Order: sequence, then C-alpha cells, then structure tokens
Amino acid sequence: MSKRLGSFAGPTSPSLTPVKPQPSRKKQGSPDPSPSLRNDNHSETTYHRKLRTTLVEIQSVTMTWNDLVLHDGLRAAKALVGARTELSNALAASPMDRFPRTHTVGPKVSVMEDKLEELDMVLSKLQKCFTRLVSLVDTIDELLFDAMKMRGVAWTQEPLWLTWSLDRFASQIPNILYPYHRALASHINQIATL
Repeated sequence: MSKRLGSFAGPTSPSLTPVKPQPSRKKQGSPDPSPSLRNDNHSETTYHRKLRTTLVEIQSVTMTWNDLVLHDGLRAAKALVGARTELSNALAASPMDRFPRTHTVGPKVSVMEDKLEELDMVLSKLQKCFTRLVSLVDTIDELLFDAMKMRGVAWTQEPLWLTWSLDRFASQIPNILYPYHRALASHINQIATL
C-alpha cells in the first residue's frame, strides 16, 4: 500500500516506467465467488430457458404498456384538452351579437375527434397488451404442469437460478395482472368520460 500512496509523500516527477499493479491478496479460506453464482446440481434445462423467455416477454409487454400510457396516451389526452380549451376560449372571446369572421368550431372539433380516435387506438393496444400478459401467465402455468408431469413435483419446488422455484414463479407472477386490469378499467372509464 505504501507504493500506491507514494505520490502523497511529496512532489515527484513523472516516470517513464509505470507502477506495476500488485497482485490482489486472497483471504485464506474464502471460497471463489464464481461457483456460488452457478448451480452445479442443476444444469440449465428447457424449463429454465422457457421461463426466462416468458419473463423477458412479460417485461417487454409491461414496457410497451408504459410507453403507450406515458407517451401516446398522455400526448393525445393533452392535445384533446388543449383543443377543448382553445375552443372554449375562442367562443368566450367572440362577441355574441354577430357571427365570427373565421371558422372556429369546425377545426377544433375535427382536432378533438382525431385525438379521441388516437385515445381509442391506445386503449385498443392496451387491451391487446393485457391479453398478451394473461397469455404469458398461462404459459408459465402450462410450463409448471408440464414440469410436474415430466420431472416431478419435488423438482418444481427447487430454486431456479438460486432464486424462486418454478412453483413460486407460477403462483406469484399472476399477481401482476391485478394492477394492469385495474389500470385498464380506469383508462376505459376515463376515455368514456372524454
């Protein structure tokens, strides 16, 4: 350590030969961390790969859901509110005793209808995402039943990747459907009120 901190002892001039890194000292008795990261008792099976693929697809669907809500849906809702506000302001500013010189209502209503169609398309895409989530959860259930049939119940309760068992994945992953179902129902109600 004194060689590493030698530059703090005082002013030095740059050297043409770099300081050689010292080999790291290994504590005696400490196991190599790499064997603990892999499960030697179980090699990766088809069930591991299918579950991983399904989990990645679930992640992809949820990210798509978030993009639809936060980008497309929010943009269309803001534009709809903006068009309604502009129409309300234009009607409030126009005098009541005479006709306006420009078309005010028609273009604003056209913009509002376009934005309502965009919101309906977003809602349709959200319904497809939810249907896909349900399908993926069903895939995990099918995977569990297939593993029980082929490998036995005890195997499905052993940890995969040193984490949850296949049985636990199959029993806990369906819980993600509840908030998405509530959100979908909420979006349907909100769009219906617009």
